[in-house]
Amino acid sequence: MIASVACNQRSRAFTLLEILLSLALVALMLVALNTFVFSMGELWGRNTDVRLFDQHVRAVTRFLDHELRSAVLPPAAVARSTPIALQDVTPQNGQQEKLLTFELPAGSRLGVWPDPKRPLPEVVCSLQVRPNEGLILLWHSRLEKNFDSEPPRETVVTPLVTSLAYDYYDPDSQRWTTETVLKPDPNGGTTPLTPQRLRLKFTYGKMTNESVLTLPSPTEALPLF
Repeated sequence: MIASVACNQRSRAFTLLEILLSLALVALMLVALNTFVFSMGELWGRNTDVRLFDQHVRAVTRFLDHELRSAVLPPAAVARSTPIALQDVTPQNGQQEKLLTFELPAGSRLGVWPDPKRPLPEVVCSLQVRPNEGLILLWHSRLEKNFDSEPPRETVVTPLVTSLAYDYYDPDSQRWTTETVLKPDPNGGTTPLTPQRLRLKFTYGKMTNESVLTLPSPTEALPLF
């Protein structure tokens, strides 16, 4: 009986050859797995700049779209008004320019002076693109003591915007045209025409991307977003 049990135990044990084969198979699997992981990491790393650049473009576009939509909602605007319009703005460099301007009653998250946790209300904002600086948000609150006499504050939204173009729609020809400068008033007015869309060009190294922002119109209805 004892001899029979010992024989069964010997038959269930692994031989040295089986153990060596198992170790070899496990080693091959680990090598193959490591090769796959490193190759996938290399492929993923090659496009990191492209993905981050695209994410930045989308984030800036969403931010601007949110701010412009907020400017055309009550109480900031009423129907048949022009809450987003071109106005004369004098930046800190002293060079007055017609800039796209809008007002945000609740303020902007970029306008956080003097309290870093709470934006100033009743903020008047303008957008400007400068060479080697990027897209600038010029802003100041109507509640500030020197609102009418001092230039607005400046915050860089992104240094990657290299140009700003304007899209105009002609209802007669039913065509869109893109202008690199503001289109003058055909009736002889001193204020250029407000575009229907903004076209922002982003540049990072050899990569370029373009986003288009439609300027919303004021409405009395509730927003759809």
